[in-house]
Amino acid sequence: MSGVMMNRKIGFIGGGNLAEAIIGGIIKNRVVEPEHIIVSDARSMRAAYIANKFKIVTRGDNISVLADCDIVFLTVKPQVLAHVLAEISDHIREGQVFISPCAGITTRSIEKALGRDAPVVRIMPNIAALVDESATALTTGAHVAPDQMNEAIRVCESFGMVEPMDEDLMDAVTGLSGSGPAYVFLIMDALADAGVKVGLRRDQARRLVAQTVKGAAQLLMETGEHPSELKDMVTSPGGTAITGLAALEEGGLRTTLISAVENATKRAQQLGDLLEGE
Repeated sequence: MSGVMMNRKIGFIGGGNLAEAIIGGIIKNRVVEPEHIIVSDARSMRAAYIANKFKIVTRGDNISVLADCDIVFLTVKPQVLAHVLAEISDHIREGQVFISPCAGITTRSIEKALGRDAPVVRIMPNIAALVDESATALTTGAHVAPDQMNEAIRVCESFGMVEPMDEDLMDAVTGLSGSGPAYVFLIMDALADAGVKVGLRRDQARRLVAQTVKGAAQLLMETGEHPSELKDMVTSPGGTAITGLAALEEGGLRTTLISAVENATKRAQQLGDLLEGE
């Protein structure tokens, strides 16, 4: 990512793994200087770890983050977001932008909890943000100005690709790409086990599986071909790939993956009810 560094201070309420991944992308891609990042976390050891790793500022309370920051990430669990919003609602400043990666929680719910017309951006990244390869969906609330949206996109592009999205599709994104790495890791683990079963060493199997998944994804992205067309390129009449694919279809892999996305989407909707009070 290129461009002039932003003249903004970015805060994080919650210093967990996602915050760590986002901070890493921001610093690596020089979005802002490290000293312009402020994190609050109730766990003193976690705060010390984050401060030492990134040479950023940490605070022991959430209110002090709001006092200094222009953009505030709400990197807490959906189950505790209501408590955090109630705590900070009387301390927000005009023009502050709030970015929430909390699964299921709508921008309208956050605006309502804050009790004012605050600019709220909702995102759904995934764990690949740790290596700057997140697939991040982004949507904006009713009070986000175009320049604020552009700044949010720029920050999120520091840890992967950004896909602007209508908010009514965000729960579906959570079920697909937000949770998706877990499905892929499960498949990769099973493939590695299969490699061991047919005679490969564990380390060999893992390396081969990782490169195979990486290469397949890269091929899909660079060619723009439909996955089924690329699948057909690998298969030949009576060959090994079609024999393996037949076993996957017989085992119901396709149906199982569809069910996984549907169930995860429903869970995201349930989490959204926590703040709505429904």
